[in-house]
Amino acid sequence: MFDFIVVGGGMIGSALALGLGQQGHRVAIIEQYLPTPFSAEQPPDIRMSALSLGTVKLLKRLRAWDAISTMRTQPYDTLTVWETASDKQTRTQFDAQSIGADQLGFFVENRLTQLGLHQQLKELPNVIWYTSATLQHLDSENGKLTLSDGQELTANYIFGADGAQSQVRELARIGQTGWQYSQQALGVTIRTTTPSTRETWQQFRPAGPIAYLPMFEHYAALIWYDDADTIRQLKGLPIATLAPRVQKVFAELVGPFEVLQAAAFPLTRAHANQYVRQRVILVGDSAHTINPLAGQGVNIGFQDVDCLLSLFAEDVAPQQELLLNRYQTPRRRANQLMMSTMDAFYYGFSNDILPLKLLRNGLLRLADNAGTLKQQALKYAVGIL
Repeated sequence: MFDFIVVGGGMIGSALALGLGQQGHRVAIIEQYLPTPFSAEQPPDIRMSALSLGTVKLLKRLRAWDAISTMRTQPYDTLTVWETASDKQTRTQFDAQSIGADQLGFFVENRLTQLGLHQQLKELPNVIWYTSATLQHLDSENGKLTLSDGQELTANYIFGADGAQSQVRELARIGQTGWQYSQQALGVTIRTTTPSTRETWQQFRPAGPIAYLPMFEHYAALIWYDDADTIRQLKGLPIATLAPRVQKVFAELVGPFEVLQAAAFPLTRAHANQYVRQRVILVGDSAHTINPLAGQGVNIGFQDVDCLLSLFAEDVAPQQELLLNRYQTPRRRANQLMMSTMDAFYYGFSNDILPLKLLRNGLLRLADNAGTLKQQALKYAVGIL
């Protein structure tokens, strides 16, 4: 009998299991696919996240940040957004200094965040790993699950932290609403001739935005949003053929670079109808997937974790009503707000309609001169408000 079972050992599931384990609870974590150990000679992974200051604060509290930062991270202190590259007056810039911070966040490869959390997890004797079997059956009413090797586990609560295609959510019969956007995105890792900057930027275009995400040393990631047919064509090209296409779009803004690898991913919005059902609790992408336009998906997942850790520090087996009032209701509301905000940006900028173009350019200029309001919005976005 466990206090908690966490299905999924990715970033969110590992952070949750670690926090619960550090509170002294007996935790089982089920994850079949473990990350490759780190070596400094490894090229950068294409899967990376912009960790906000709020997320970094949580990782420090979990004593995982030191392990992550000794591998490789890239701080950024400036975020610039614009629509018309030739018109610098329409550029809106957010900088860390304006809110009294040294950084706005850190770009970190997902695998390294996961490894840092796993390093701390392995020090906890009250956290038991199950890595050779997968989930087969779930009894949400009684908090029981059966693994593919026949083992049966029981807990006060079972957490679904197994991603957007959550098996826990499906087996618990929790529905969701959402859709796939008409656009898709291509992620490209590059090596530049100059060191990476501490600025990240995003330019909005009718076909979809493009973005630059600095990584360590001379590496960076480029994000190219476009219609599904264009991205499908691009992802099917060999690197030698793809490179000139990417350079044509980005070289003027980034400078000379070499294309290393590329991968395409769909843009999906989905929101579970419930975060809590009987003895099952959804967290992170299992509960919500968001347009990655501003890189907030992983951060709102870590906010879910923070909320749950506060709750279970007080009570190992809280009643359903308390879970609904202190986790499901506030987190679902906050995540819905972030989803709607990202959709407003997505639909507002992904077109070439003249009235909307004039309006959004005006809004960008207004935002750049919004003073205290701009600072408050930035604090909220980086998780310190």
